[in-house]
Amino acid sequence: MADILLQPYIEAIAEFPLTGTPAEQLRAALKYAVLAPSSHNTQPWLFRVSGNEVALYADRSRGLPVVDPDDRELVISCGAALFQLRIALRHFSCAETVDLVTDPADPDLLARVRLSGSHEPTDEEHALFAAIPRRGTTRLPFGDRTLSADLVTALAAAAAQEGASLRFLKSPRLRNRAADLVAQGDRLQMIDPHFRRELAAWLRPNRSRRDDGMPGFALGFGDIMSAVGPLVVRTFDLGEGRAARNRELALCSPALAVLGTAGDGPADWLAAGQALARVLLRAEVEGVTASFLNQPIEVPELRAPLQALTDARGYPQMLLRLGYLSATASRATPRRPVEDVVID
Repeated sequence: MADILLQPYIEAIAEFPLTGTPAEQLRAALKYAVLAPSSHNTQPWLFRVSGNEVALYADRSRGLPVVDPDDRELVISCGAALFQLRIALRHFSCAETVDLVTDPADPDLLARVRLSGSHEPTDEEHALFAAIPRRGTTRLPFGDRTLSADLVTALAAAAAQEGASLRFLKSPRLRNRAADLVAQGDRLQMIDPHFRRELAAWLRPNRSRRDDGMPGFALGFGDIMSAVGPLVVRTFDLGEGRAARNRELALCSPALAVLGTAGDGPADWLAAGQALARVLLRAEVEGVTASFLNQPIEVPELRAPLQALTDARGYPQMLLRLGYLSATASRATPRRPVEDVVID
């Protein structure tokens, strides 16, 4: 069931403006783009709608300079929003043309999406669209149910459709090594007071009215802990406890997978984001939830050891844990309204 926080999006687009102007249709579809995942729920995207075209920009004011100094994860998040925009348009029978942009004079401009006629949606596109408001990440443990071999193959194929790879770490040796790298990353990050301050800046009390960041309930915190959490994170090195908890999450997850790309520039990151969104939505169609354990990618010296576990060339971009929840998550993280992310 979609969370009550997402209900306004569903209601607002219940009647898609099929006879409206291209600009009205694009704005309606953006209500689904903004439900994409992003690091710390920063939602680092902006859009400019003009006629039958929408331009996607990186909002670098929402960057994470400590954990993401090159804006790699920021661009990946924008790529995820781009894919969800594409799927929303296709679901409503709108064909789209995407131009990826490399413009040194305007490095924030990432892509342009133009309406280009009508489209006959596939069953898969309808299913992916329906999964958008249901999809969410979780830090809760998964149940014991494993992913089928067919689903593992389908998720890898979904990543490949967007120009990325998804390689599952299947043997106990590989899973243990990945879990060790996650724990090592936690220790290295949490010992850094700059990292802790940045993380704390995006933590929100459960009763907050902010429409970005990570509410305490998303981390399993009650109201009191969610209120004092930012102070605790800023003040204390909790690396050992965090490392032990995340190592256990990694080891006990039914599946661990590395999303990678052949290159490691902005175009590759944008492709990784589109692949990530397709994979997450395809997983959600099958009732599979995912979350991220990206510490070995965020800490530079751990990235190559993680890459070595995949026996593949290229660059790891995301480390995913996937599985089935034993209980349905009751709340979703907030989102900024479309009006706040559309610029003139």
